Amino acid sequence: MRILGLEISRAGGAMSRVEPPVVAAAAEAETSGTASPQPWMTEIGWGGGPKLSARLPRVTPQRGEQHGTVFACCNNIAGDLAKVPLKLWQRRADGQELRVRDHPATYLLNVEAAPGVPAKLMRFALVYAWALRGNGYAFGPRDGGGELEMIELVDQDGCTPLRAGRDRFYDFTDGAGVARRVASRSMVHLRYMALDGWSGRSPLQVASETVGLAFAGQDSAARSVSGAHSKAYMKLGEAYEDDETRTRNARRIKETLLNSTSDGIPVLGPDEDIKSLDLTAADQELLASRKFDREQLAAMYRMPPSKLQMLEYGVKANGEQQAIDYLTDCLFHWSGLAEQTMAMAVLTRREREAEFFLRHDFDALLQPTVRERNEAMNKAIGGPFMTPNEGRRKIGLEPVAEGDKLNPAPNMTRDESKTEKGKDT
Repeated sequence: MRILGLEISRAGGAMSRVEPPVVAAAAEAETSGTASPQPWMTEIGWGGGPKLSARLPRVTPQRGEQHGTVFACCNNIAGDLAKVPLKLWQRRADGQELRVRDHPATYLLNVEAAPGVPAKLMRFALVYAWALRGNGYAFGPRDGGGELEMIELVDQDGCTPLRAGRDRFYDFTDGAGVARRVASRSMVHLRYMALDGWSGRSPLQVASETVGLAFAGQDSAARSVSGAHSKAYMKLGEAYEDDETRTRNARRIKETLLNSTSDGIPVLGPDEDIKSLDLTAADQELLASRKFDREQLAAMYRMPPSKLQMLEYGVKANGEQQAIDYLTDCLFHWSGLAEQTMAMAVLTRREREAEFFLRHDFDALLQPTVRERNEAMNKAIGGPFMTPNEGRRKIGLEPVAEGDKLNPAPNMTRDESKTEKGKDT
């Protein structure tokens, strides 16, 4: 018999339970009925009903890349996380953090991720797909001894997550062309805004109506620049000899409107008319005033205006503070999620229990000027920190005799012995 969808059978008085098979998300939706919801399901909010924004452009990752602001946000996040080292550390019982250098993950995350694939390229592509799509996939197989062999990017469109209870599996084709099904332990799966912990969602997907409106404004601007108004209706007169002539004239008018090389001014009869349904100049100005293609999209990715060249929000005088805000408000948010998720894949449970962890080294993004560095070193040490010969080598001069001796600080050159001797006499 079946109870709540599970098959229960009796064998010698005992009840045996048959677990459901591993199914893909699409197949699961099909069998559950949520792929094509009935009207009663739509009424209670399951599967969604018709929306007022149904005529807006469809929001997809491919369409999102074509918008400059979306690309800039994803490119900045992925580029800045990829260009800094991702270091492995261990926190000791006394709280001291030690750098771990002889772990396979250190080499795979910073030098060569897979045969012939630089680690920075892998990390950039993985984070870029994650920011754009909400999911980023990479294959992390291990050898017979449990050592991590490589971190290989997979086709982001061709990777299918599967579920069996609380276990997750992934179907994909690896770099050698072999179709694989592996457990989550062998996959690096970055997911964003996963309400169930596994199914990632892109910021573009969550705010699809706002993003669709921004895409519509961009499409309208492109049509206006090209001189073609494709969304319109034509009212044709009745004084035609036959239907063929009427159809030929309608086709002529349409080609005149759509042809970017024409002047866009068709010749009409006295009882004919064209009504454009495209956005008017006032509508476009409204969209420009709301600035959906910049402020709203930047806010979704937590991107500060200065990183998107919105110079009206700041000048060079506060550029340093803007860089700090970008680090604390944006990069720390994305890097923290990436570090913990990648650690789940590249570190064993025993290593995580021993307090091994990954952390991006953002010092490369906050490089001081030579003057700021030297002043900080002087304050920390209390005097010169380079010998004369070390300074001469930096500017290409030959070393001099006794130039390897560090000059003491001015306040440390007093001879205390002479002062004491003078007091005695």
